[in-house]
Amino acid sequence: MREHHQIVEVDGHRLRISNLDKVLYPETGTTKGEVLNYYARVAPVLLPHLAGRAMTRIRWPNGTAESSFFEKNLPPGAPGWLRSVTVPSTGSRGGGDTITYPVVDSLAALTYLANLGSLELHVHQWKVGDDGQPENPDRLVIDLDPGAPAGLHECCEVAMLVRERLGELGLASAPVTSGSKGLHLYAALPGKLTADEVRDLAQDIAQDLSKAHSDLVLSKMTKSLRPGKVFLDWSQNTGSKTTITPYSLRGTAAPFVAAPRTWEEIEQGAAEKDGLRQCAMSEVLDRVDAQGDMFSRLMSGPS
Repeated sequence: MREHHQIVEVDGHRLRISNLDKVLYPETGTTKGEVLNYYARVAPVLLPHLAGRAMTRIRWPNGTAESSFFEKNLPPGAPGWLRSVTVPSTGSRGGGDTITYPVVDSLAALTYLANLGSLELHVHQWKVGDDGQPENPDRLVIDLDPGAPAGLHECCEVAMLVRERLGELGLASAPVTSGSKGLHLYAALPGKLTADEVRDLAQDIAQDLSKAHSDLVLSKMTKSLRPGKVFLDWSQNTGSKTTITPYSLRGTAAPFVAAPRTWEEIEQGAAEKDGLRQCAMSEVLDRVDAQGDMFSRLMSGPS
């Protein structure tokens, strides 16, 4: 197939954009041009949550009906203006292997990577300091992963338990439907704990809740134990791991998004079996137009 491309200027940088009519989401016929438009429109609320964070990507160059691949390092042939950072592969200070990640701090950088079919944008819970090394995490994340027949309804029930536990620690929390099958719960941190200490804190919360609510909550990774329960994946706080960023698209058949939600929506999802569902790309744009960056407000506000 012949490649069609055009040159556009974004933030003063000339970018070669190709195949805008290529279908990336077969279920809805969503094209690459529509994906680039989404990321351009959502950039004002997305970029603050990418700034200073090393990024990994999952790329679907030929759409989500075809194969994907996970990319950590800076893409081959990346422009010189694309910021990058080389850090230890473990995500913690020390020697050993290193990875050179892109750091997305502009619409130009976001557009460049999206043009490569980078639908999913994943980041660490730590930022890179002026010395080029990972700082202590500035947030905690717990991934609520339901095992069928459990679903979002059960995730909402468990999210409220996690919110209460975080509130006891004086931490405000923000829920994000993952765009896949579960829900993520974030809490802002003052940066005093190391990645290992944050991971241990998340594990303690998961273990405490699994003991108190053993019929619904699971803290062990054993897949055979998951049916009908919600696994609290505390390991996402490990220094080397990344989590899908709020407002990122997912590589699903239709263009779903990791969407920040209000606690009122989570409460409704807990009260009603079908009270909450994942958000599509167009819905997220409408929500951002109406409400701005809900995620930042929840992370800084009272729990």
